[in-house]
Amino acid sequence: LPPQFSGLLGTVYRRGNLSFTRDGNSLLSPVGNRISLFDLKNNKCETLPLATRLNIVCVGLSPDGNLAILIDEEGAALLVSLIGKCVIHQFYFHKPVHSVSFSPDGKKFVVTKDNLAYLYHAPGKKREFNAFVLDKTYYGPYDETTCIDWTDDSKCFAVGSKDMSTWVFGAERWENLIYYSLGGHKDVIVACFFEENSLDLYTISQDAALCVWQCDTELDGLKPMPPKDAAKEKKAAEDDEELLEEPKGEEIHGKADPSEHETRNKVKYSRVAKYFFNKEGDFNTLTTAAYHKKTHLLVTGFASGVFHLHELPDFNLIHSLSISDQRIASISINCTGDWIAFGCSGLGQLLVWEWQSESYVLKQQGHFNSMVSLAYSPDGQYIVTGGEDGKVKVWNTSSSFCFVTFTEHNSGVTAVTFTSTGYVVLSASLDGTVRAFDLHRYRNFRTFTSPRPSQFSCLAVDSSGEIVAAGSQDSFEIFIWSMQSGRLLDVLAGHEGPISSLSFNPMKCVLASASWDKTVKLWDIKAFLTVTKFFAVLVVAFRPDGKELAVAALNGQITFWDHENAVQTGSIEGRHDLQMGRKELDKITAKQSAKGKSFTTLCYSADGQSILAGGLSKFVCIYNVKEQILMKKFEISCNYSLDAMEEYLDRRKMTEFGSMALIDEGGGGDEGVAIPLPGVKRGDMSYRHFKPEIRVTCVRFCPTGRNWAATTTEGLLLYSLDSGLIFDPFELDIDVTPSNIRKTLSQKEYTMAIVMAFKLNEKKLIQEVIEAVPSNEVDVVCSSLPDLYVEKILEFLASAFETSCHLEFYLIWAHKLLMLHGQKLKTRSVKLLPVIQFLQKSIQRHFEDVSKLCEWNIYNIKYALAISQQRGMKRSAEETPGDEEELDSDSDYLM
Repeated sequence: LPPQFSGLLGTVYRRGNLSFTRDGNSLLSPVGNRISLFDLKNNKCETLPLATRLNIVCVGLSPDGNLAILIDEEGAALLVSLIGKCVIHQFYFHKPVHSVSFSPDGKKFVVTKDNLAYLYHAPGKKREFNAFVLDKTYYGPYDETTCIDWTDDSKCFAVGSKDMSTWVFGAERWENLIYYSLGGHKDVIVACFFEENSLDLYTISQDAALCVWQCDTELDGLKPMPPKDAAKEKKAAEDDEELLEEPKGEEIHGKADPSEHETRNKVKYSRVAKYFFNKEGDFNTLTTAAYHKKTHLLVTGFASGVFHLHELPDFNLIHSLSISDQRIASISINCTGDWIAFGCSGLGQLLVWEWQSESYVLKQQGHFNSMVSLAYSPDGQYIVTGGEDGKVKVWNTSSSFCFVTFTEHNSGVTAVTFTSTGYVVLSASLDGTVRAFDLHRYRNFRTFTSPRPSQFSCLAVDSSGEIVAAGSQDSFEIFIWSMQSGRLLDVLAGHEGPISSLSFNPMKCVLASASWDKTVKLWDIKAFLTVTKFFAVLVVAFRPDGKELAVAALNGQITFWDHENAVQTGSIEGRHDLQMGRKELDKITAKQSAKGKSFTTLCYSADGQSILAGGLSKFVCIYNVKEQILMKKFEISCNYSLDAMEEYLDRRKMTEFGSMALIDEGGGGDEGVAIPLPGVKRGDMSYRHFKPEIRVTCVRFCPTGRNWAATTTEGLLLYSLDSGLIFDPFELDIDVTPSNIRKTLSQKEYTMAIVMAFKLNEKKLIQEVIEAVPSNEVDVVCSSLPDLYVEKILEFLASAFETSCHLEFYLIWAHKLLMLHGQKLKTRSVKLLPVIQFLQKSIQRHFEDVSKLCEWNIYNIKYALAISQQRGMKRSAEETPGDEEELDSDSDYLM
């Protein structure tokens, strides 16, 4: 079965609201058109395997934490189960939605769009024809609605608006509650919050002002409306449905200025206080806020990256700190009030801050611009990425977190790679340097430069890790350095165009270089060989065994070469498989546009039987090299917020003056003008909205062969074989059943039971059988195993190490298998390499974890012994009987 989408790395937050889960240990973050779930307790990140059509702008989480509503830019919504991680229902709100919020009892939710608030019945536990049923439509604000908050008993909710007013509405009709606006602000309402178990209200506006509203009625004082004549109500509803195409529920109209007669004996609000935040500079507008009702903690974020912590209702300042120089887009507080999450859309930052200890629980940031290159470590445990922002980041594949960022480069990074040891990362940049980074001490320990400044476009390191090669895109030369000394060893000249790709043969010290001058050259220490003329060559890649070379050219072809004899062994016409999308401003069709496109990145699979190819397209293609056929096309994204996604011309977006994409409304949307000019307070009015184009810049297979990764406009996407349960029997007979396997096991015929379990190929049963083998009989069982099953057991052991706690037992199995069958396995080393590397990755991870624990225990024991000796010497010096007794008791306590 082909790999399935496994996770999204490299991007942690884009836009929209952050939401903590019910237990407060996990955080939901919108990333483009996907949702990432950050497990803060176990330090892991998971991207849900579902996506909306456009970027997500708001997320509503149910109080029990089981359901979430994801709404995109155009108002299309997905109802998602966070337990099953699947889409339950799709709904279309027809217009952009500003916010969504579930009631505390989980029975209803409110959606705000345009100047209206819509109350829906939330999906229940019973089967329903329609998951979203509209209950009421609330009219009141004159301008767009911005925020929602509910009372604790779900009786009322408040809605803020851009017309500087806040409205309190009832979820049910209350006799003594009329709907009118609360003013008092001079700017857009950013947030409104009810006090705990009260109708008292706080409203916060964009000009950093806070109004405190006191209500003269308690929640219990709301009187239900007396029941009306049911027959009249039914007739009125039927008349309304005849007039309208679709039912709109009950319409409720608020009044901006009710008369004195209407407000008599009704719920009244009075403003008891108005506070102003300390503003620094013209651009320090308040952008977002969150309030924790139990601790009375108010957190406010500003456009300058500053945030304030206040205690309400007295407005006492607790903290005022800066986390970034970019606008804070979203704030969320967890259920206990200890952790505060901040999202900065400008830099793609996500931070979780523990305010009492003033420490970070999570601090992650993706690449500011597009990612250009990636590389796997030899054991598949880490991925390094380089971006146009000049940063080099190293990610852990198991936790999906970035644990180190190198910022030494002054320009965009064009290529990154690991050395064979896995502890050194190399990166090439347009700033004219190649840098080597040490993953033990996290420092830049080597910088390679050329005699004349050159912009490096590609990079390669040989299998020994001693020779580093980089190609220049302006001087058309290849520079060779020594890793040990850092000296420039040689400059290879001969190409007549920019160097586009370099690749070392894994088995020999032979370097292949591709260039826009339509040649691929193979360089040895003594001489070089020029391979046949191509179209302008974009990328070259050696097969893992070094016996074949793949070349992708500008004409869209991938050709395969026996480079030792300079003979072409095959070719794939890949242009038809690219399926380039149509850009918004294109005046030609996607089919015509694809004629000029080609693959820009290639990578062989770990066994060398398949090749991955990607380019300026939303598809990544995987080909069988021997048969030269397309095996599968992976659609990288379905996000129509990116450019070049449309296949056909959309007539709805065309006007008599041309495409609507040419018309840029406003100067940067809600965020205001994004790029200020020097000396100008109001910013650059020439700023225009930018829509990034979908493309795949680099693809790489994991050395373990279990997954592959691609750097794209969306981020770093991982595709894995280990995504779900798969029943894949092997040489299955009619007699091979779970009951027969357990019967064989009870008769202590261990080898036969293992063979039968692998034939059925059910992971839990295999684990049960292998763990039933006594440790003293592992040697005998391993020696009697058929050769065909040795590889399968090694693969099982590698995956079992990931989750099992029986480390010593599985290590005995691995040791005995490799000792007894090592010579036979060596003959099939190329085929078994992914399995062995997968096993090595699993063992290495445990080795690092256990070694740290052991070192810590050794230190603690030494410290305890030193303290006990010090006490013993001190007590013996005093030489009194009472002290001797005390010494004995102390030593007994330490033991």
